[in-house]
Amino acid sequence: MTLYPVTNPDTANRSSCLGGMDESHRRVSIDHFNGFELLDVFGPLGLLGMLPQAFSVELVGRFQGFVRSSQGAEVRATVGYRDAQLPDIVLVPGGRGTRSLVNDTGFLEWLAAWASEARLVTSVCTEAAVLAAEGPLDGFRATTNKRASGWATSHDSSVEGVTQARWVEDRSRWTSSGVAAGIDMTAALVAHLFGPETAAAVAGGAELEIHTDPHWDPFAAANGLL
Repeated sequence: MTLYPVTNPDTANRSSCLGGMDESHRRVSIDHFNGFELLDVFGPLGLLGMLPQAFSVELVGRFQGFVRSSQGAEVRATVGYRDAQLPDIVLVPGGRGTRSLVNDTGFLEWLAAWASEARLVTSVCTEAAVLAAEGPLDGFRATTNKRASGWATSHDSSVEGVTQARWVEDRSRWTSSGVAAGIDMTAALVAHLFGPETAAAVAGGAELEIHTDPHWDPFAAANGLL
């Protein structure tokens, strides 16, 4: 039995949260845990936050309250796992904390149940290892941080690891390479949902040069993977 039961809304609420949700607005639920990577969260969040009319963002933690990052800064989770509603889009970051999460049965069971009906499940960096360990990447193509690719893809033999990729989109699963690659993946996700013009406008507002080619990846060769 999972240690963090998922809040299950009734049928009407489930429809309004998921299938019947306004296509012009999406709720993004970002899970963070002790040892998460700051840029994995706040790179994507910075872009999504520039489109408040299109996205609402919720930070989810094991318990409501402050969660310590890999860098030491603490970020407040606005809701705990027990009370987190079913998300439209899930984003899970990487970080040193993923090394222990892949063996945390209670967390893995909760994440599998919570993310099961999300339209999109996305990950940044080494979080692909956690998704592989708990099932949402079964049969999907995925990428991860180049310096941890062997470890990350070893948790499920049915996951097809993509060595050279900035990010990988495979149906409802989006995974990015290391840290800053999550920003490019998020821009691609914005373009996928609301068009390339919107994504370009967001990048321009942030004075950010986005890599729009998911195959752009000099880091695979730099880390001896090719």
